[in-house]
Amino acid sequence: MATVSIRINGHSYQVGCEDGQERHLQAMAQLVEKRVRHFRSLGFTNDNHLLALVALVMADEIEDLSQRVLPEATTAALQEAEYMRTRHDFTQSRLADLAERAESLATMIEQEYNEGAELPDASGMSSPGPISTS
Repeated sequence: MATVSIRINGHSYQVGCEDGQERHLQAMAQLVEKRVRHFRSLGFTNDNHLLALVALVMADEIEDLSQRVLPEATTAALQEAEYMRTRHDFTQSRLADLAERAESLATMIEQEYNEGAELPDASGMSSPGPISTS
């Protein structure tokens, strides 16, 4: 666990955080300090009152952000799009597998034909392999 020194409203604080989160914590402290300076510029001087106002404004912003949800129709459309994308990906994969299998079968049939194997004709009767024209 790391310890970070931050400064808010003219006071220094030692605050613990997870390793690697030091810069993030300092950035958050700077946001709070920015709000403190704003309210101080409006004439608020009492430290407790000032910090309470900053906390309330930031809590209100958090609440507003947490209330922003997508309309139900948009959520349903996103789910449908994801389902269709998944089906499309599956279909593409299946078609690629089938095409590969068809090519493999065509190659095998061509090899058998070229080796002179007897293949059934349309009537189901066996016919000899290729006819030589030489």
